[in-house]
Amino acid sequence: MSTKVSDHVLHRLRAWGVEQVFGYPGDGINGLLAAWGRAGDQPRFIQARHEEMSAFQAVGYAKFSGRLGVCVATSGPGAIHLLNGLYDAKLDHVPVLAIVGQTHRTAMGGSYQQEVDLHSLFKDVASEFVETVTVPEQLPNVLDRAIRTAYARRCPTAVIIPGDVQELVYEAPTHEFKMVPSSLGLSDWTTVPSEEPLRRAAEILNSGDKVAILAGQGAAGARAEVERIAELLGAGVAKALLGKDVLSDELPYVTGSIGLLGTRPSYELMRDCDTLLTIGSSFPYAQFLPESGKARGVQIDIDPHMVGMRYPYEVNLVGDAGETLRRLIPMIRGEERGREWFDTVCDNVRRWDDVLERRARLSADPINPEYVAHTLDPLLPPDAIVTSDSGSVANWYARHLTMRPGMRASLSGTLASMGCGVPYAIGAKFAHPDRPVIALVGDGAMQMNGLAELITAAKYKDRWLDPRLVVAVWNNRDLNQVTWEMRAMGGAPSFLPSQELPDVQYAAFARSLGLTGVRVETPEDVEAGWRAALEADGPAVVEFLTDPAVPPIPPHATWEQMEATAASVLRGDADRGSMIRQGFRAKVQEFLPGRETK
Repeated sequence: MSTKVSDHVLHRLRAWGVEQVFGYPGDGINGLLAAWGRAGDQPRFIQARHEEMSAFQAVGYAKFSGRLGVCVATSGPGAIHLLNGLYDAKLDHVPVLAIVGQTHRTAMGGSYQQEVDLHSLFKDVASEFVETVTVPEQLPNVLDRAIRTAYARRCPTAVIIPGDVQELVYEAPTHEFKMVPSSLGLSDWTTVPSEEPLRRAAEILNSGDKVAILAGQGAAGARAEVERIAELLGAGVAKALLGKDVLSDELPYVTGSIGLLGTRPSYELMRDCDTLLTIGSSFPYAQFLPESGKARGVQIDIDPHMVGMRYPYEVNLVGDAGETLRRLIPMIRGEERGREWFDTVCDNVRRWDDVLERRARLSADPINPEYVAHTLDPLLPPDAIVTSDSGSVANWYARHLTMRPGMRASLSGTLASMGCGVPYAIGAKFAHPDRPVIALVGDGAMQMNGLAELITAAKYKDRWLDPRLVVAVWNNRDLNQVTWEMRAMGGAPSFLPSQELPDVQYAAFARSLGLTGVRVETPEDVEAGWRAALEADGPAVVEFLTDPAVPPIPPHATWEQMEATAASVLRGDADRGSMIRQGFRAKVQEFLPGRETK
């Protein structure tokens, strides 16, 4: 029996080590679906409820496995649905390949049903490589280049295959003019800066008395080196949200997340330092970095297109974080450094831990959302993978969860798209079926698409060696992050027609699918709710009824800013009394005496 183009697509994916493809069927990929049947479902076809979720699942898989994520969709409507997840991959620098159907070549250009100009559609999101296969001889080169480019540029790529091409007999490119043969494989490679900029960087770092380090996801493979240079420099280490799991929060000098969702010690670290070392991060908010001219700066990043932005660094080192630090560390004179700055950073961290503890234990109506995350923290399994959705839940994820060695965590860092938490978690389960995964989700994101993806979790739960997939829902009947942004940034009261959400029975819906469902309505039951979900023998939803009036206070918020916010919402906010009371009580925790430090 002859091999069709569709058969060879799956053969080539298997040869690249692809084990599963996240997708949704449609007639634009009927040829591929038939080939999957002939191939015995290898690589495995993972059916989401929506193509956007397929793309998010591919992103989650790639983030937590370090391997290529692959998604597949039909022509026009399916291809369009992929875009949000693919943009998430583009902005967070994740290798993802999208394989997309197209109308038959004979119909192209004829305004045919479901015909969309897919090159124009994908030319931005897959700008590094997007190509249409029009003859069988193109296939190996196009597919191989798409995969190599996704890995090399850490980006999404797209391969478009018209429906009739999928059905053609596969013919390999010949040794002739205008044929492009191809080969499999991509070796490991390392980028390192030259000696002279390393010495200049060392001079800057050695001259600093108050050094701050900002670590992002690019530092993920350099945990030991980041620890070593921080100790030599007596530096504090703040983490961008995408770098939350690159360094243990148990280290006394790790100040936690930075930015609007970050911690007070990270804000103080950047405010007071005289030297900044940024490793593998393109954190965009300049107002949370040192004031220009106040601190000298060195940046390390593997991507030459991303260096020199965000801050006026004196030296931009282009190279792999681990290899660059291994060359830089011998040039650092750690023995000449005093301990006053280091001790101040550690004291600030301990004080913040006290503040978070007190904030979490403040009463609320009915449950303090900070208490929900704070209670989870000590219960996290040592090999847990945590995903967070966008929204106010990301504040509690960023501040209250202690990353320990062996844990992994991520969210939609740059696109900050709602609806990524549950599909990320499903992608993580396919990347690591032997590990527990916990998704932290607000009720807005859960209603957007999380409910539907519980069906996907139920469908595939028997494939996971460790059956634990916990979806935690903060049910506050409010699109809370936007509500607070309206109050704090726009000086406007909450607009209920846009912000108020229906009170959905999330736990009950989970039970209707045969999953574990736990609804928690009082603070006294929060820990028991977490334990029941974490001990379930399959996917579980634990739903917490939380208070929307508890504010996600930025780490740099002053009393004057809080007073201005309170004054603006007094003009007509539906929840104005509770909001002002909770905001005052949360902020005042920063001024109460903390634990004594030595």
